[in-house]
Amino acid sequence: MVPPVIDIEKLFQALDESANILKEELHLSYLDALAESGENLFQNAVLQGVHSFTEKRLLKKYEEIHLNQFSNEQIRKAFQLAILKGMKEAVQPNHEMTPDAVCLFISYLFEKLTVSKPSLRLLDPAYGTGNLVTAILNHTNKAIRAYGVEVDETLIKLGFVGSNLQKHEVELFKQDALQPIFVDDVDVIVSDLPVGYYPNDIVAKDYELHTTTMDHSFIHYLYIEKAIRHLKEGGYFIGMIPNFMFTGEEAKNLNNFIKQNAIIIGLLQLPLSMFKNEKHAKSIFILQKKGDEAQIPKQALLVDLPSFSNKQAMSGMIQRIDSWFKTNIYK
Repeated sequence: MVPPVIDIEKLFQALDESANILKEELHLSYLDALAESGENLFQNAVLQGVHSFTEKRLLKKYEEIHLNQFSNEQIRKAFQLAILKGMKEAVQPNHEMTPDAVCLFISYLFEKLTVSKPSLRLLDPAYGTGNLVTAILNHTNKAIRAYGVEVDETLIKLGFVGSNLQKHEVELFKQDALQPIFVDDVDVIVSDLPVGYYPNDIVAKDYELHTTTMDHSFIHYLYIEKAIRHLKEGGYFIGMIPNFMFTGEEAKNLNNFIKQNAIIIGLLQLPLSMFKNEKHAKSIFILQKKGDEAQIPKQALLVDLPSFSNKQAMSGMIQRIDSWFKTNIYK
């Protein structure tokens, strides 16, 4: 049997080479060309108006790949590699992807928190390319109705294509997630929160956490409030937040809002080695919306995660977290 890494490389090369062909032919960015090529691969056809010679070249690339021979995880990882390559070329600062190790770890936390739910509704209001949601879908046997919201046209195209290639049904909305989302309340919200200031002051004023002291509100605060609003009672938020989120004058309002509306389940600091600059370091924050099903743990799960590449340390940490769940959640 061919080792999976070779399969991933083979699929990556086909996506990369075909994207470069379309990039040159249609004068697209690499990421836009990758989305077009991924859709071609899914449809098993060349959907763009290109020269006949180019079409033959592309079809030859696609014919070398049989998607049914790849697992969903192999498809996700190969597509992710191609996206990461494109993001290195992109100038847009919002073109970033949740690291793979974090996606897999959040998938683990998702399973631990929803162990009693065979079916549920899942939303990511900062969907990006969908890497986080599809990682969760690939690591669960639950029946999940998934939704994603993303304002960036290139990212949502990539997210659409990625979910198609993995045969996941995800309902996507191209819009600003802080404006009304026409999705009923969900059981779980996962997200790698955008960080910074939100420029639309009119929309921000609809939120309790809008600023009264600065020019613009913190977008990561507003996303926390949006998440709590869109959760069912007892539902969970699992999000990546900046480590500095609870510092500064505005943090008091955030703390009060969380205290009134949710229960802090855990705060897991990601290893600083994952980030080029310590100022950009993040943690995984877990909240449960208050309600009859909500339960206050004896103590919150507060840990500093070791490097994901340190298998021995991670194994010990997983045992510690498993023990915490048995004591605090599975009562």
